[in-house]
Amino acid sequence: MPSATASLLRLFLPDFILENFEFKGVIEDSETFHIELEELNNPPSEWDGIKVLSKGFFPQIVIQDFPIRGHKVFF
Repeated sequence: MPSATASLLRLFLPDFILENFEFKGVIEDSETFHIELEELNNPPSEWDGIKVLSKGFFPQIVIQDFPIRGHKVFF
């Protein structure tokens, strides 16, 4: 992730989100910002050395946040 993008995202998102999700892009229209994030496949460090079987991810969800400059914000 480019450092300018990372710096901006740190203003809006908690650290645990940035540690577990990858920024994919922003879709903007006249009323909304859709900030796209993709979950990373990072098992907890406590599981190091243990064979982990991935069962996939949860279905996609949309979270609405506080407005930014008059635009609704969705993650």
